[in-house]
Amino acid sequence: MEENIKKEVAYFMRRLYRKGLTTSLGGNISCKYNDKIFITPSQLDKGRINSEHIGIVDFDGNNLTPSLKLSMETQMHISVYKKRPDVNAIVHAHPPCLSFFAVSRRKINSKLLGESRTLLGEPAYAKYALMGSKELAEIVSKASKSSNIVILENHGVLTLGENLITSFDRIEVGEIAARLSLFQNIQGNVRELNEQQLAEIDNLMKRTQYFY
Repeated sequence: MEENIKKEVAYFMRRLYRKGLTTSLGGNISCKYNDKIFITPSQLDKGRINSEHIGIVDFDGNNLTPSLKLSMETQMHISVYKKRPDVNAIVHAHPPCLSFFAVSRRKINSKLLGESRTLLGEPAYAKYALMGSKELAEIVSKASKSSNIVILENHGVLTLGENLITSFDRIEVGEIAARLSLFQNIQGNVRELNEQQLAEIDNLMKRTQYFY
């Protein structure tokens, strides 16, 4: 089972890079299984990563794979998992359009597409703190309690899910929502989902027990 998890984490990291949602050395992905967290390493080409490069850490921050240098954001992942026990996978990256909203005071409009509302709800925004710091871990994990997508000021984005594909899908949908929001800022004259339509989507998600 653990080897399969490593393969999946590596696969989604390569996919993230190939989709242009992160850089060669940027971003990190993790997956929780029982009392362990499987996470991508630091300073390794994300386009060529494979299962043997995936590290394992426990919830106390102990590196169970000492031959590997874990991501500098490992503590942020641990903190989010502690705050959100329903979450089993996290994707952190720096997609171009989403990153615009990390460096501006504008907010993403997730009311333009039903898919955005379903998968993202309302994004949360986390104040700036130094990358890799305990302060950042605390700020982001606190913000994650209200949303499955967190925009990190002057940094990037974090998406959460019950599994890897959901977390990955949220970062893709988030990038599309960010792109549409930018187009809205340029062009204007868009048709948003109205309050009744938003309520219908929310109720549908509740009935189907699909947590966005």
